[in-house]
Amino acid sequence: MSLNRRKFLKKSAVTGAGVAIAGAVAAPSAQAAAAKLPGKPVKQPKRYALTVMGTTDLHGHVFNWDYFKDAEYKDAAGNAQGLARISTLVNGIRAEKGRENTLLLDAGDTIQGTPLTYYYAKVDPITAKGGPVHPMAQAMNAIGYDAAALGNHEFNYGIETLRKFESQLRFPLLGANAVDAKTLRPAFQPYVIKTFCVKGAPPVKVAVLGLTNPGIAIWDKAYVQGKLAFPGLEEQAAKWVPKLKSLGADVVIVSAHSGSSGTSSYGDQLPYVENSAALVAQQVPDIDAVLVGHAHVEIPELKVVNAKTGKTVVLSEPLAYAERLSVFDVELVFEKGRWSVESVSSKVLNSNSVADDPKITKLLGDEHAKVVAYVNQVVGSATETLTTVEARFKDAPIIDLITKVQEDVVKAALAGTSYASLPVIAQASPFSRTSEIPAGQVTIRDLSSLYVYDNTLVAKLMTGAQVRAYLEYSAEYFVRTAAGAVVDTEKLTNAAGRPDYNYDYVSGLSYDIDIAQAAGSRIRNLTYNGAALDDAQQFVLAVNNYRANGGGAFPHVASAQELWSESTEIRTRISEWVTAKGVLDPKDFASVDWKLTRDGTPVF
Repeated sequence: MSLNRRKFLKKSAVTGAGVAIAGAVAAPSAQAAAAKLPGKPVKQPKRYALTVMGTTDLHGHVFNWDYFKDAEYKDAAGNAQGLARISTLVNGIRAEKGRENTLLLDAGDTIQGTPLTYYYAKVDPITAKGGPVHPMAQAMNAIGYDAAALGNHEFNYGIETLRKFESQLRFPLLGANAVDAKTLRPAFQPYVIKTFCVKGAPPVKVAVLGLTNPGIAIWDKAYVQGKLAFPGLEEQAAKWVPKLKSLGADVVIVSAHSGSSGTSSYGDQLPYVENSAALVAQQVPDIDAVLVGHAHVEIPELKVVNAKTGKTVVLSEPLAYAERLSVFDVELVFEKGRWSVESVSSKVLNSNSVADDPKITKLLGDEHAKVVAYVNQVVGSATETLTTVEARFKDAPIIDLITKVQEDVVKAALAGTSYASLPVIAQASPFSRTSEIPAGQVTIRDLSSLYVYDNTLVAKLMTGAQVRAYLEYSAEYFVRTAAGAVVDTEKLTNAAGRPDYNYDYVSGLSYDIDIAQAAGSRIRNLTYNGAALDDAQQFVLAVNNYRANGGGAFPHVASAQELWSESTEIRTRISEWVTAKGVLDPKDFASVDWKLTRDGTPVF
């Protein structure tokens, strides 16, 4: 899996055949100053402009289409999505600046996130003999990306799928801190250097360093453990940036699948920061700009001062799903025999300001049509409408469907084993606030909208005491609300910024969450089979792989003994369950396991 060092260095040296950058005239103010000098005018240094464009967290969005609603995508803010829109924005900038003066980068999370990407990973997989070219590879090749960083979701379908996707790209997939677990050598290309030839001056060398997220070691442990390791971004940037400068890089751009907040979602399970893009800029000298990813936030321009040099580094993160395009304008000056970066600025462009590029929609029209037909397959019927609208603060039957499926799958898997007699409980999160399974015909897309992630199922052995601690941690999701205070459901959840996907229901138990109490003391009346929970009793927790590997930093579950796991997605298991039943009736899966209270009085 290690990259051949000789081949890599040779490849990097020749990447980006020389292309001429149009020279810019000296700034008017400088010309005026020179004109006032007596005698021979002072020769002004040449200044040149380079434009670096960037996307991130595309998550399989090629079209402005919502596969779960079977309609054009739209939201209250008027956003548009998809690489077809990005292509139009990129074409406009290239026409304005000259394509030879531009770079186009991505900061990762490309091949997971929509039914389109699922279809070409699982239904018509790119890994099959004579299989298709991945739609994201087709689109990004056609648009003309120069490089992309690895995202953590690139590993969701396993290394074989990722390597096949990598082989289909006409640009490098970068990951300086994705290393072979045994040799610690780069398992993916760490960087690329693009050489721009300048008329009447030496060429400009632009290095792009790719960094990915250390959390991959947790979130996709089943695929990478023992094969790949993911050291910290700061550490690896400090190793590679000096090498890039020694290779003659005049400009250093980092494409980092890591947010800028300095926080981590995985507690102390890893010694590396999850969202460390700003720390990289602050700690590692000689970086000019950072394309930020992973956090799904919009940052038009963030300036970070490097602690060692005092130099300002510019960061930008475009909104996910191809809703925005980051644009860095880099001004260079040639003085004293060398190029240097004089200034960097950044902004984001909105995809809703342009139309789809017909080249991209035509290119992938057939793939899109196949996926639309796939997700609209009818697998059963529902006796009533089920929705997640109130699932964050009320025990909703639609979430009970998930836990029931997980319980059934794990019970069947453990049948005949020494653990078959243990009670099976299950966790699930209210991923979406808008998911709905309508009364009447039920399609794959209805069920997919309920479980939007490609998580798989794991069985973990837990004690009653550990389950209690798990529930207490989950209950921190609610904002403390005094008895008698007005309850605003829009302000009741997401305490301390915790996302909905890090709040868990646990089925098979009965409990109250007293939100008038301080976090850590909220779980009341916790029972199993009508009796107070025995802290020593053993349970089998049916849990998704993200949580089982430590995602969300829930206590005990990551270190708990694993009894069983599988590679089939929970979403697929739900479809199979509904197909087998034929009729989706809440009496077959719904139960009231928990409720919110204040000093013992129900909130609702």
